[in-house]
Amino acid sequence: MKSLQDPALMKTQSYINGCWHSSSEHVAVSNPSDGHVIARVDNAGADEAVLAIVSAKAALPSWSAKSANERGALLLAWFDLIIAHQDDLALLLTLEQGKPLKEAKGEIAYGASFLQWFSEEGKRVYGDTIPAPSHDKRLVVIKQPVGVVASITPWNFPNAMIARKAAAALASGCTFVVRPAIETPLSALAMAELADRAGIPAGVFNVVIGDDAPGIGRVLTEHPDVAKFTFTGSTAVGKILLTQCASTVKKVSMELGGNAPFIVFDDADIDAAVQGAIASKFRNAGQTCVCSNRFLIQQGVAQQFTDKFVAAVAALKSGDGVADDVELGPLISANAVTNVDRLVQDSLAQGASLLLGGERNNDSNFYPATVLNNVTNEMPIAANEIFGPVAPIIEFETEAQAIALANDTEYGLAAYFYSRDIGRVWRVGEALEFGMVGINEGSISNAAAPFGGMKQSGNGREGSKYGLDDYLEIKYLCMGGLGD
Repeated sequence: MKSLQDPALMKTQSYINGCWHSSSEHVAVSNPSDGHVIARVDNAGADEAVLAIVSAKAALPSWSAKSANERGALLLAWFDLIIAHQDDLALLLTLEQGKPLKEAKGEIAYGASFLQWFSEEGKRVYGDTIPAPSHDKRLVVIKQPVGVVASITPWNFPNAMIARKAAAALASGCTFVVRPAIETPLSALAMAELADRAGIPAGVFNVVIGDDAPGIGRVLTEHPDVAKFTFTGSTAVGKILLTQCASTVKKVSMELGGNAPFIVFDDADIDAAVQGAIASKFRNAGQTCVCSNRFLIQQGVAQQFTDKFVAAVAALKSGDGVADDVELGPLISANAVTNVDRLVQDSLAQGASLLLGGERNNDSNFYPATVLNNVTNEMPIAANEIFGPVAPIIEFETEAQAIALANDTEYGLAAYFYSRDIGRVWRVGEALEFGMVGINEGSISNAAAPFGGMKQSGNGREGSKYGLDDYLEIKYLCMGGLGD
């Protein structure tokens, strides 16, 4: 079994106010590929969450008083350390989450890119002057950090989801408390270790590890000293957290569930569409909020696309993510396998056809890459977020029908379509009710682009020049008595 080059990155305690906090209770962290326990982490709770918030509040004045250049230099030092330890961080991520090592390395680089981006973007928080209504007044708009930021992040991207939020928060002058998913705490704790080495001051970045999700979540959403709450996860949980945040009228951003359509028009480059479909659907075994959930294929090319797509899916190799040639890792848990299999079986019972896969192995967390045909938009596999390696194919006749099918969902996070008609590119791109649209491209995420959705997929944007907005307050200054 591969081991860490820097064993000190394997941390098992919450990181609060620059210190590692022990507990008498522990939670096992297991490799989803084989169930092997790779670590036992100290189990923190609501009390530790309160302590982290108090520490973040105490650190806020000195951190926000630093210049943007000073904060940017520390973020860049953190970035450099993450890149220098990319292999170890990727190995930790694969061991606790299951995704192939190559994908894990990509996630580490992706997460680090936000630290690099916001180390520079934090220097571009500009205000305004407004023409005054009279000669004895001056009107000025400034932007200031919102304050203490609390966050809950998911298990599917245990490094990048934290980096994307923390980088913007810290660059803005805010301090940060995160409760990562209990399934994947090791990546967050390794990030904390490197933040400490980079010189991020005590209390600025805090990680609370615990399995009491409701208890810790209530503290992070209801504590009066938390000014902003940010969450990535399911829409159902997001609604609960939004309700709790209302008690103190916090600033909130939510990146929630998705039901991404992948549309292939009859004028598309079919080989490119197949390649994009594989990248979009089977990354992280389909356990991503932006992965393609429904494949809408125009009838004139449906058979051609399906034949090539099934052949490409059949060639994917699944297995333990640490193996060099693995492309498809396990699902995160046995419950996840059960949920995916239920969607497949219920849809088959309603008339879908099985082209590939669909046979569950009850003794593991692996689910085979699966393709279904003769699917309708109302079937469970199309109406729900799958979060697994299953591709349902739905045929359509016209452009208008494709748009209607794509938009027929409560979600609006990401969408994809393939076409070489420039008129259609603009028409469809503007008509799709999704916050992000990939056009002739299956991989759309990068630090320079605004990440976020519409409808019940959430609010706010992460990354890009817009990513600082949710961590800043706009303040208007009216100066009078300036006349002669």
